[in-house]
Amino acid sequence: MKTFILRQIPASVKHRIKQWLTCVNMAFLTLFALNGFLASLFYCFFSRQFYREHKAVLQGRLAYHRSLVECGQSSALLRRNIHRLEKGLIMRPRRKVFAENYILETLDSFIKVNVAPDACIDELSWATDVLTEYFSVVGYGPRINMANELFLAVENKVQAKGCLPYIHKTLPDCPLDYEAIMTLFTRRRSVRWYQDKAVDMALIRKAVQAATLAPSACNRQPYEFHVVSDSTKVAEVAKCAMGTVGFADNLPCIIVVVANLDAYPAERDRHVIYIDSALATMQLMLACETLGLSTCPINWPDIETNERVLADKLCLKYHQRPVMLLAVGYADPDGGIPFSQKKSDRLLVKEVTL
Repeated sequence: MKTFILRQIPASVKHRIKQWLTCVNMAFLTLFALNGFLASLFYCFFSRQFYREHKAVLQGRLAYHRSLVECGQSSALLRRNIHRLEKGLIMRPRRKVFAENYILETLDSFIKVNVAPDACIDELSWATDVLTEYFSVVGYGPRINMANELFLAVENKVQAKGCLPYIHKTLPDCPLDYEAIMTLFTRRRSVRWYQDKAVDMALIRKAVQAATLAPSACNRQPYEFHVVSDSTKVAEVAKCAMGTVGFADNLPCIIVVVANLDAYPAERDRHVIYIDSALATMQLMLACETLGLSTCPINWPDIETNERVLADKLCLKYHQRPVMLLAVGYADPDGGIPFSQKKSDRLLVKEVTL
């Protein structure tokens, strides 16, 4: 009935109604954008656009606090604090006493991870090495002495690997010059047409290894790569996003970049998941290119129905947020690629004088 009625309305009338609704909407937004209180009222009573984010952040905070009691394979708190210790170790000048306010919670987390049956051995080795170095150089204090006693009492199940801060000149020489890296960046295009050829999972794992070297706030790495390679399921997942119309059925493999809000105890860090995930995904795409795989990042819309469908397919928890989808495969040599003119440095660089 609704469609029938709409068809009876002249196009000119529809246009005027649309213009009037736009004006009303702008007046409404102008009013509620005046201050934070009115903006909160707007999103409380007139829009549910941030409904999922609000609930996901709270669910993530709850999951974070539960992880302090029941450690899994990885501990966000331990990763954060060990990285903080590393930064304290490399400070110039290094303070005689540092990390006193969080060293006991670090040891509490370390002990729990050490006895967890499925703990990540690499993470535990890194923590062991850094804590050993820390206690060998730090000064004395009541909390530091207590933490040191707890550390010495732990029966470690890992051996030292030398996972310690190092000086810049020990880094390997860079084999690429600017022209070589620009060639890689130029080759990395968003490819939508692929050969009918299965993607080698070993190559994806290799690319992910490169992606893990991307910078991450306090080294928490709050993301996962959910790989779908079943040809009957890839299109289903791809169609959950907007922007895949016309080529979703051509994709041989798709990776869903999923970020975890359970890595943070406070709302202020809720957007770090997107920064860290994007940094890692860019490195993942570049690594794929060097391995003969082409990619296409697919924007993920913040739409409740889409999120619910994808969460059901991937069995995601509520505090796990899809950041983007990434098509992966062997490019069709005759497939078209948009030119996509990029902005120049003249538009992007803003020289600031303070």
